[in-house]
Amino acid sequence: MIAEKIGFLGLGSMGAPMARNLLNSGLAVTVYNRTRTHAETLSLDGAEIADTPAGAIVEGGIAITMLAHDAALEAVTLGPDGILEKLGKGGLHISMSTVSPETSKKLAALHAANGSLFLSAPVFGRPEAAAAKKLWICQSGSGEAKQRAEAILDILGQGIHDFGDDPGAANVVKLSGNFMILAAIESMAEAQALAEKNGIDRAALASFFGQTIFSCPIYQNYGRTLAERAYEPAGFKLALGMKDVRLVRDVAEAAMVAMPLADLLHARLLTSLAKKRGNLDWTAIELVTAEDAALRSMTAAN
Repeated sequence: MIAEKIGFLGLGSMGAPMARNLLNSGLAVTVYNRTRTHAETLSLDGAEIADTPAGAIVEGGIAITMLAHDAALEAVTLGPDGILEKLGKGGLHISMSTVSPETSKKLAALHAANGSLFLSAPVFGRPEAAAAKKLWICQSGSGEAKQRAEAILDILGQGIHDFGDDPGAANVVKLSGNFMILAAIESMAEAQALAEKNGIDRAALASFFGQTIFSCPIYQNYGRTLAERAYEPAGFKLALGMKDVRLVRDVAEAAMVAMPLADLLHARLLTSLAKKRGNLDWTAIELVTAEDAALRSMTAAN
């Protein structure tokens, strides 16, 4: 039995089911979310509710953050009533957000100076995978942080993959994976447009490839979503996809790595945002392809 006092900060579509799984495993969890109503739904599962980030944790305890972007992560860590000073000596911050590797390195250094540990542990999986404890977790950081976090991460995911001591390494892996997923979405969108223009059913095409040469969850699940244009409700909002692609391009530029596909995906996302599709699922970049191919009117409802 894990006796640690856990504070879980960030209860969006991913964070809420993750926090619920910890509660259902019998752990003592205090939750914080900027919008309090999201936290209140977890009180039925036994969560305590904090009014501030610092209020969600105890000195020397564990803080888990699952937030939308770098600014939110820095705000709950370093801002007024943030967790950094409260966590203190012997504390552990498990950052599961998709953020810049530089942000993780910065926070790791600040935690070390404060006597606490920091572990990057971003995840792969949609909200339904989070609810089913089927997330794939990447981690990087000190051995001490990994050892302490292991039992908790085992509750949340189906596997933990280690990428060394550099706290930013797991974030690079996460960004690389999200880039590959979005590139696959773009290629499927173009292939489905090609098929549809030649009289082939989109769903039949997606089903065929998902069962044969592209028999894996990314092509099966996203292929079906694209074929059905099931972009609401969003499992991962298009606006957040743009955030990730911006981070990919920033990391690539810093490392002097040309990524022309990332540039194309940035353009697709930017056009989609201009068409006010930011709250749709990120697979909705397909609508731009469909419009370019005259398969869908540009004046159709978003």
